[in-house]
Amino acid sequence: MKGVQPMTAAIHLPQLRVELATTPQDIYASQRLRYEIFAKEQGAQLESAAEGIDRDHYDDYCHHLLVRRTDTHAVVGSTRILTTPNARKAGSFYSENEFDLRGLFPQLKGNAIEIGRTCIHPDFRNGAGIGMLWLGLAQFIEMHRVDFLFGCASISMNDGGAQASAIMQETRANNLAPAELRVRPLMHLLPTVPATKINMPPLLKAYLKLGAWVAGEPCLDPDFNVADIFILLDVNKLNTRYHRHFVQGSLKRNTASDTGLLRAA
Repeated sequence: MKGVQPMTAAIHLPQLRVELATTPQDIYASQRLRYEIFAKEQGAQLESAAEGIDRDHYDDYCHHLLVRRTDTHAVVGSTRILTTPNARKAGSFYSENEFDLRGLFPQLKGNAIEIGRTCIHPDFRNGAGIGMLWLGLAQFIEMHRVDFLFGCASISMNDGGAQASAIMQETRANNLAPAELRVRPLMHLLPTVPATKINMPPLLKAYLKLGAWVAGEPCLDPDFNVADIFILLDVNKLNTRYHRHFVQGSLKRNTASDTGLLRAA
C-alpha cells in the first residue's frame, strides 16, 4: 500500500483481536467482508461486484483496521483510515465525493483523519465489533496524535428516508456542529415524513455518544441506497466517560463468551 505503515502491535482479546492490515491478503479479506455486507446484505451497487469484493480508488491509500476472530482468524469487522497526507496523494478524501468540505478544512487546526467503509459481521453487532474497532482507532489516534476524526455514517433509505428524516430532526436539536464547522451535501435528500420511532444505526449512535457532531444535512448515496451523515469528532473534546464505558463494555462482552462467536443483538 502507498504510504501505509503497520501498527506496532495488535490488541488481543480471548475471542476477538484488532489490528492493521499488513498484507494484500489482509486487505482482500476486508474487501470481501465489505462486499458481503454492502452488496449482498444491503444491496449496494458496486463497480467491483463481479470480483466478489468492494474495492475502490482509495483502498491503496488507506490503513485498513480489521477485527478478527482469534479461533478462525476470520475478519468480522473492518474500517479504513485515510490520513491527510495520504488523502493528498489520493487526490481527495472520500467524503469530498459527497460533501463540499472547502469551508471545513481551514477550521480544523490539527491532524485530521477520515474513517470510512465501516462494517461488522451480523454475529458481532451486539456492540463487541464496534467496540473492538474503537479500541484500534483509539490506539491509532494516540500513535498518530490525531486531533479530528471525520467521515460518513450511513442510514438506510429502504423506508424512503423516514428514518433519516427522524434522525436528522433529533441530531439537529442535540448534536449539530457550530456553523463554521458545517459542510454542504452535493446531493440533498427529498423532504420526507419522519418515522415515529427512531432506530439509530449503531455506528452513528456510538460516535454521537463519544461526542461527535453532525456537521450539516445528509447526502444521498444512490449506489449504496443510504443517506450519509457527515460526522466530526474533536478528539480533544472526546466524551472520556463514555469512551471508558464503551471500551470496558466491549472487553466484558468478549471475555464472557467461551466460543468467541457473539450473537447479534
